[in-house]
Order: sequence, then C-alpha cells, then structure tokens
Amino acid sequence: MPGQWDRPPDATEGEGHEDTLLAVRAGEGDEEAFEALVRHHGPMLLQTAARLLGDRTEAEDAVQEAFVSAWRKLPEFRGESAFGTWMYRIVTNKCLNLLRARRPAAALEAVAEPLAPDHQVSPARAVEGQAAVEALAQAMTVLSPEQRVCWVLRELNGLSYEAVADIVGISQEAVRGRVFRARRQLTEAMVAWR
Repeated sequence: MPGQWDRPPDATEGEGHEDTLLAVRAGEGDEEAFEALVRHHGPMLLQTAARLLGDRTEAEDAVQEAFVSAWRKLPEFRGESAFGTWMYRIVTNKCLNLLRARRPAAALEAVAEPLAPDHQVSPARAVEGQAAVEALAQAMTVLSPEQRVCWVLRELNGLSYEAVADIVGISQEAVRGRVFRARRQLTEAMVAWR
C-alpha cells in the first residue's frame, strides 16, 4: 500500500531489534528463526518483486532465490543495516538481473492490482479503469530497470528516498533523479489518460 512505510518494514526500533536477533540465530543455523523472518518479510518482498517483474511466478522464484541466498549469507550478516533493508536489496538485485536479461522489458501487469468491481461503478467505468492500469503497465516498459526499481519502491511501496537509496545502493540524489525521470516518462506516456 503506497505510503505504508517510510522505511522498510523492520526499520522500527522494536522490530529491527527482533529481526536482528532472529537473523543472528538463523545465521547460527536456527531454521525456526529463519522461518519467522521469511513469514514476516516474505509478503512485502513478493509484492515488490511482482510489481518489478510483472509476473507472479517469476516474482515467487526471485523471492525464493533471494531467501536461499540470504540463508547462505546469514553468517556474514553484521546488522549494519536492518534485515528488511538487506532482504529488499537482495530481492531488488535479483529482479534487476532478471529485467536486464530480458530487455526489451515485457509488459508489467502487476503495477497496481485493480479493485474488485463496485456494484455502483458502471461497466464502462470498470473497463476504462482496467484499460488505464494496462496502459500504465505498458508505459512502464519504457523505463530502464534502474528507474523502474526506484519508482516502484518510492511510489508504489511508499519508501523514503533514504530507504530506496540504501536498498539500491546509490545516493539519495541519484534515487531522486531516477524517480523524477521515471515520473516524467510515465506522464508523457499516459498523456491520453489525463
């Protein structure tokens, strides 16, 4: 949900501390601790991957691979960033690699999940809404993978520029630039829908 977080989900003080403890235990081989981390972070990571890749099955594979990678690398996790931020970075990198490998990008159908039809909404209005979602998905195909990642994390996931910069591994200014260029390209591509 846009605006839900200003930072990744575990960035609050209490949850971040709990996640750090679970990550340390998981790094020592505690499978139950790792399962708790997967349950806590998996849904949002899957939603992010689906938005980035536009394919739920591909997103599930990417998130699963990210958790496998994390399990292997947990003994190296030093807690310099929150566990959630670390996982966002792993998932984002997996998605970027997949996006770069399949250029030109395929249509992004998971940009926004359409709401269930309201009985008070006319069928014509529902069709128009679905067409707008499809137009946005098509418009997103013109974005570079780097712009798409920054735009999705900032605009759809509601993360702060600071959090996006930490996840993607670039400066806040670079994130702002990518989001600005993505917004401009999407605005131009969606001019017929204004």
